[in-house]
Amino acid sequence: MNFKRTRKFILSAAVAVAGFGGFISQADAGQTLKWAHVYEPEHPYHKSALWAAEEVKKRTEGRVELQVYPSSSLGKEMDINEGLTIGSIDIIITGAAFAEQFYGPAAISNYPFMVRDYDHWKKYRDSDLFAEIRQGYKKATGNEITALSYYGQRHVTSNKPIKTPADMKNLKIRVPNAPLFMMFPKATGANPTPMAFSEVYLALQQGVVDAQENPLPTIKFKKFHEVQSHINLTGHITISSLTLMSGLTERKVGNADYAILKQVTQEASVRASEEINKSEQELGAWFEAQGTKVISVDKKAFQDALVPAMSAEDLPFTQEQVRRLKSL
Repeated sequence: MNFKRTRKFILSAAVAVAGFGGFISQADAGQTLKWAHVYEPEHPYHKSALWAAEEVKKRTEGRVELQVYPSSSLGKEMDINEGLTIGSIDIIITGAAFAEQFYGPAAISNYPFMVRDYDHWKKYRDSDLFAEIRQGYKKATGNEITALSYYGQRHVTSNKPIKTPADMKNLKIRVPNAPLFMMFPKATGANPTPMAFSEVYLALQQGVVDAQENPLPTIKFKKFHEVQSHINLTGHITISSLTLMSGLTERKVGNADYAILKQVTQEASVRASEEINKSEQELGAWFEAQGTKVISVDKKAFQDALVPAMSAEDLPFTQEQVRRLKSL
């Protein structure tokens, strides 16, 4: 199946339906929009989305209301991305890696050792490079990136200490079902096992997989430290998520309220990003207090292991874009 051609057909059909009155106009009635994500209610992403819902209702004087659906309640990552495409979901927060299937450069910041730290990440968020990527994504999909949110540095959890790539050999590690997440485990000799986010805790508990990788706040929210004894500070990916707005949403709410939606989602993103960055600085000591061992690693050895993969010709972005990102 030609995915891009199929997707364009779906989007064109939805727009045609809208043109024939398939959607209620702003003038006819207020709009209730669906905002979906896969994160837990305690996560800063969800808390900031609830804040945004209150702000949107206030700033639009009740013309637009947001219903926020956490914890994969409207589907897993692939499901909510498809829902965005056909307009059954209006806004999603999704990993940049999942946007790669629609527009490759959207995931550049999520590749291994591409972003150094939070300050570097903020420079990318505010850069001309990211502005160009936003434009490219909109042209390719008809949907819009309204915000880039910090998700944190991904670290490997396991039931043994991992200090060098040699310690990863044959480790069965859960990864999200997106190609870029395969790079780190493959380069270090581990066995990547794609699995839905909602299934990870049980898989670790039952020994279906040996390890997983996520930022410290996510490890806490998902309680992975309950079923893994070690957190190994690989920091192999500084991860971002995207707030995406369906290309059909503006037809529902009108230009003025759509502009308010964009502004509020950007503000919500900043709130969540700052909270996550702050918690990352504090959680190492918290995990130690819970009895989890926090292990420092030989980061250069891991970086060196990834050099061949990051120099490949089939990456979904150009080496010029890599140069621009790293020079920020």
